[in-house]
Amino acid sequence: MDPRIAGRDCRRADLGIGRCHGAAVSGPGGSLRQSQSFLHSWSGLLVGWVVFIVFVAGTIAFYRDGLNRWMRPELARVEARAPVIAGAQRFLAHRAPDAKSWFITLPGAAAPGAHLFWQPEPIKGEPKRRRGRRDNQAIIGADGEPAVVRDTRGGEFFYRFHFDLHYMPVIWARWLVGFAAMAMLVAILSGIVTHKKIFRDFFTLRRGKGQRSWLDGHNAAAVLALPFHLMITYTGLVTLMAMLMPWAVVANYTDDQALFDKLFPAAAETERSHRAAPLVDLNRLVADAERRFGAPAGAVSVSLPGDAAARVTVSQSPTATLSARTPSLTYDGVSGALVWQSPAPGAAVVTAGAMVGLHAGRFAGDGLRLVYFLCGVAGSVMIGSGLVLWTVKRRVKLPDPARPHFGFRLVEWLNIAVVGGFPLGIAAFFWANRLLPLGMKGRAEWEVHWLFLAWAAALLIAALRRPATAWTWVLGTTGVLLITLPLYGVAMTDFGLAAALGKGDGMMAGIDIALLLFGLGYLALARRVGRHRALPPRRRDRSVPTLELDAAE
Repeated sequence: MDPRIAGRDCRRADLGIGRCHGAAVSGPGGSLRQSQSFLHSWSGLLVGWVVFIVFVAGTIAFYRDGLNRWMRPELARVEARAPVIAGAQRFLAHRAPDAKSWFITLPGAAAPGAHLFWQPEPIKGEPKRRRGRRDNQAIIGADGEPAVVRDTRGGEFFYRFHFDLHYMPVIWARWLVGFAAMAMLVAILSGIVTHKKIFRDFFTLRRGKGQRSWLDGHNAAAVLALPFHLMITYTGLVTLMAMLMPWAVVANYTDDQALFDKLFPAAAETERSHRAAPLVDLNRLVADAERRFGAPAGAVSVSLPGDAAARVTVSQSPTATLSARTPSLTYDGVSGALVWQSPAPGAAVVTAGAMVGLHAGRFAGDGLRLVYFLCGVAGSVMIGSGLVLWTVKRRVKLPDPARPHFGFRLVEWLNIAVVGGFPLGIAAFFWANRLLPLGMKGRAEWEVHWLFLAWAAALLIAALRRPATAWTWVLGTTGVLLITLPLYGVAMTDFGLAAALGKGDGMMAGIDIALLLFGLGYLALARRVGRHRALPPRRRDRSVPTLELDAAE
């Protein structure tokens, strides 16, 4: 071989974009870029399916308040909070006058009314109440009256699912998500090292070039929102830091309660006096707290309501500050006098609160929230295209691409089932919200069951049909379901897109428009996949030096 060719190929190999011919690559594992390319490919693949569903669910959760309204269309938009707070106090005083505590989440610009929770006074010998029961919850609508709405998890499902998953113990789910997030961070960092011309990748998009087009799309989606990808992955790990890295906690705190008191300081609990006393007007306390905060309040909790020892705690809304650790004030529940305020947090608490706040994005206004959402979409595209690229790149190298081995087929099935099937399940979840009987027992749980049943159907299609056919069916069905959702709202209900636009309700209208746009996108993608005809692999002339297409190219 011409030494000039060998030298050129080895220099390319040192950059991780080719194969060395005629000379050995330094080091037992090749160059740094080659090793990082290997790490990027496999760290992305092994947890890619988990990371994809976490990214998609987390992206949707940026609009969880809006989805809570969209999936409870019976609720009107809250224009004034005072009637809602007064209605909440009136309802709780009638429904749970002797409760141990009340908790009220105050409505914001997008929230569908006030959510109420109350904890009954425990009775000796009575078994502990199970979590998730709904007989101690209610919603107060914009008119200040209890709202009769369909039972649904709403947007809260996506928020909880993106770190708690479903049908499995929470602690296992969080360990799995934490491990996947660490692998995702490794994939992002190794991808940065692997890409030689990372900024050029953003401006390169070759259409109709098969594998190169997939690679260009993957690179563009990665580079477009790279700071967001790094931020959201790292801060996601920070939210699980006490579980993933507990050693600092163990070394500095003798028990969990001491740590909790440091992170979430609260006024000292009072004992029930067994002397009845009327509760102070909560609207008055909320107004005083907002004056002291210089920001809106987000929640009110009442301990021992109706007792002379009652206390009322008002917390600042997380939408008003970057930190998720918001200050709070505690008042005497009878006189309304301020008895406690949260101390100034330390540097560690401020840092942790800012990290969690950055991840959740609750502080974001309409414009920044849209940026969060679009960056989340870009991240989902990056992960999904990376998973598909893994199979596209390796199929041409198989001895018989038409008859791949089981391991390759398994990856291809999982790609179709997750990248295509999870969005199909989400569309089925939304349709279940519209179609299931309003008085159905366990209705909220069945909405979730529909998601997983549709998801399982996608896996079955992937296993029984050729990949191109399976992709077309799954993507096309998803597109049809998403597009027909807003059309169903217009034709069959009084709360569709037209009604939202007529009322100037941007949140409800925006969700319907987003469903239409995503539906059109899925239909276009299904059409493109259905029309694609794979070219037969070209035979290589082994006497001529060649370059392997790599993620770094």
